[in-house]
Amino acid sequence: MKERNGGTDDNTVLPDQEKGNNLLCLLTDPEGTPLGLPLYLPQDAGPAQLQDLVNTLLHNEEKFPYAFYVSDQQLSMQLGSYLQKNKVSVEKALHIVYQPQAIFRIRPVNRCSATIAGHTEAVLSVAFSPDGRQLASGSGDTTVRFWDLNTQTPLYTCSGHKNWVLCIAWSPDGKHLISGSKDGELRSWDPLTGNPSGNPLKGHKKWITGIFWEPVHLQAPCRRFVSSSKDGDARIWDIVSRKCVMCLSGHTLAVTCVKWGGDGLIYTGSQDCIIKVWETTQGKLIRELKGHGHWVNSLALSTEYVLRTGPFDHTGKKYGSPEQMKEAALERYTKMKGSFPERLISGSDDFTMFLWEPTVSKHPKARLTGHQQLVNHVYFSPDGQWVASASFDKSVKLWNGHTGKYVASFRGHVGPVYQICWSADSRLLLSGSKDSTLKVWDMKTQKLREDLPGHADEVFAVDWSPDGEKVVSGGKDRVLKLWMN
Repeated sequence: MKERNGGTDDNTVLPDQEKGNNLLCLLTDPEGTPLGLPLYLPQDAGPAQLQDLVNTLLHNEEKFPYAFYVSDQQLSMQLGSYLQKNKVSVEKALHIVYQPQAIFRIRPVNRCSATIAGHTEAVLSVAFSPDGRQLASGSGDTTVRFWDLNTQTPLYTCSGHKNWVLCIAWSPDGKHLISGSKDGELRSWDPLTGNPSGNPLKGHKKWITGIFWEPVHLQAPCRRFVSSSKDGDARIWDIVSRKCVMCLSGHTLAVTCVKWGGDGLIYTGSQDCIIKVWETTQGKLIRELKGHGHWVNSLALSTEYVLRTGPFDHTGKKYGSPEQMKEAALERYTKMKGSFPERLISGSDDFTMFLWEPTVSKHPKARLTGHQQLVNHVYFSPDGQWVASASFDKSVKLWNGHTGKYVASFRGHVGPVYQICWSADSRLLLSGSKDSTLKVWDMKTQKLREDLPGHADEVFAVDWSPDGEKVVSGGKDRVLKLWMN
């Protein structure tokens, strides 16, 4: 054995007489699966030494970056210092969770680079395209608008809706934008021209509450999407045949949110307190997830970021064919999901959230409590490690995305928090509030990183571009603001 100079041979368990000041540690992945047997590690080992050790134990040819967590707190110092600072007992093995980090790093946005006027009523929805190169918005003025991100000016104004445009959704291949309005109509737009693609899609009897596309790794080019409505139904549409191909009926009250998972299942949340799981070949109900005592307001999938961005990542690679897109999207999805089942989080008017693994069980994996008022919006980080929740109690809370365990509360807003979004590297979280500000929160310090005032009124909608360079916000003051670093 080598003499100890702050380290030992890889994966070496020290004999008793050499244990001395060493700590018995167990490395696990975020789901709690151990990486080999417990190891004795020197007290002066820190994140850098742990990173080398994990890369070696996993036989990684390339060295990957990892972050390490003890009791959901990121380890940023030597093990000995951590134990002293947190007065941790070392009678048992110290559990250290290793979490792969994005190789790229996104800087926090800190300044408003443009205020773009054009809408004549409140901006209700904003969304960057999957490759981050285009931007669209929907407004109470009944229009959808596309914006030129290079010149930061309006590009196309899309008219046709007769009522407020409540939600918009890009297809994950970037070829289409769907908008849904308060009168129940859905429209499809060509992002290259701003022209409508055919007639409006009619079928819903009340306003549209959500839109989500079939993942591109299941179908390329993108053809089908699902919409949810206050009329109690969700509908699957085919934009080639321009027809509703399935109606998912069964909820007794309004359907408030809808997601199309990577396994091909659709999830609908409703004011009837139930989440329903549907298969998408015949539209059959296959499972009901019960537990909430009040309306379900928001659903999020652990894989949602890769589902939304399809084949596109931070490298800006372009694809020549739908087959290439499908292949790239499948590779990204498979890598992100790993060997774990897809997870679902639900947020409710009952102040709580539930973490589910719907393909495994109809019972929740965890119940997340702590908010003092209704939970308005929930969102997994792109790497699936965290869940963030926004509430009318003016706080944003952070939870472990695998266990549902509470991690931190972010306080600073003085009004209800309406919407949240993540940076692509999962290191930063942005929130928009009724108090007219946006705030950027840092996952490492679990503190406020940037305060972004500037809107003249309530901020309804926020989005962070997949390339990480821009944030867009919109709200009651009728303008879009672009924020850069």
